[in-house]
Amino acid sequence: MDLTGQDEGSRPLVDRLISVSAAFEGSEEIAQARDLARSFLADVHAVHGLPVSGRAVGVVELVVSELVTNARKYAPGPCLLTLEVNEGAVEVTVWDSEPRLPLAQGADPNRVGQHGLEIVTAVCQSFEMHREPVGKRIKTAIVLGNDPLGDVGGGQVR
Repeated sequence: MDLTGQDEGSRPLVDRLISVSAAFEGSEEIAQARDLARSFLADVHAVHGLPVSGRAVGVVELVVSELVTNARKYAPGPCLLTLEVNEGAVEVTVWDSEPRLPLAQGADPNRVGQHGLEIVTAVCQSFEMHREPVGKRIKTAIVLGNDPLGDVGGGQVR
């Protein structure tokens, strides 16, 4: 895994970019996307000394799994996953080639399936969707440490 640190010798850790990106093309690679997220967060803690809670690891794995699964299911071609540490949170960004933005459905305990986006927006600090010249980009943020208020997310959709 390539963790990027820009100008490592001259800037403090908080000003350096810590990120990793990978492209995924098959549904069998969804497990690899989760593994990449787990490994990235382990390096963020071990190599860069930033606190990463167990809750953050679990939530990031869940979000990566849901977003990459949706990209593989609904968009032709590959998807791109980027994980980046920014201001005490890990930003999870997934790009795919489908220009239609997904719609989060309201809670319905009788509906089977299609709860992924509902879950993602509930557990993330922020959630954004943008159309791109080709496809769309979905970006979420998950706090690295434990939320001091005990809130696992915030469910804010922007």
